[in-house]
Amino acid sequence: MSTLYVTWLYVPGDRPDVVAKALGSGADVVLVDLEDAVAPDRKAYALDATAELLADKHPVPVHVRVNALDGPLAEREVRRLAGLPGLDALRLPKVTGPADLDRVADWAGTTPPLYALLESALGIEHAYEIAAHPAVRGIALGEADLRADLGVADAAGLSWVRGRAVVAARAARLPPPPQSVYPDIRDTAGLARSCAEGRALGFLGRTAIHPRQLPVIEEAFRPTEAEVAAARDIVTAAAVDAGALALADGRFVDAAVVAGAHRVLDLASR
Repeated sequence: MSTLYVTWLYVPGDRPDVVAKALGSGADVVLVDLEDAVAPDRKAYALDATAELLADKHPVPVHVRVNALDGPLAEREVRRLAGLPGLDALRLPKVTGPADLDRVADWAGTTPPLYALLESALGIEHAYEIAAHPAVRGIALGEADLRADLGVADAAGLSWVRGRAVVAARAARLPPPPQSVYPDIRDTAGLARSCAEGRALGFLGRTAIHPRQLPVIEEAFRPTEAEVAAARDIVTAAAVDAGALALADGRFVDAAVVAGAHRVLDLASR
């Protein structure tokens, strides 16, 4: 089973001091950002600092978000970072189709795991093909750019898009996608409500932009005691009968439900 990541913390690539703190923040994944978080005149320094960071392996997985694949920086970034021992994955912005992923694989040589951000209507249309690419280990939405591309002013307008991402990830046998960032770092109550909504849609975990968001996200996606008890009942019953079965309370479960129960127990054991 794939590792279940719940918290992903973005940090600017041109701030090595902030990156060092993020590595001890408790986040499941540290996302070093070379794109939106870095000013144009700091891009070269951010790449140098990130390459220095990735010269060694770290106890926390380190992923790097490169710049736009159709721009002048991404190829150089991928070629520079792809073979470094401290790089666990590349996060690719604005992926529109499998051809983008093939291009990154050509740049990288030995391709690291890729995580694709869907941030346009075209990316959403190709969601399954992107998710099914052999180098891809996960997909996620970039909702700020998606709203701009779609002309959506309200979060409700993204409901279908969010469902599409969840379905595409599942169809490609990937982990459920994490939610996009919640931009107000002071509104922890709003973050918790938003996480609950995302969890109900099938998302797992969330990207954060500040360490104070991490415990809120972790708590929101932690299974409840009732969910854990129900999952244990299902797994115990499945150990006796591997086929479809009825539980003592009358619920009928099959292999897909059993797999979901195992995921609940994995999350609860974190």
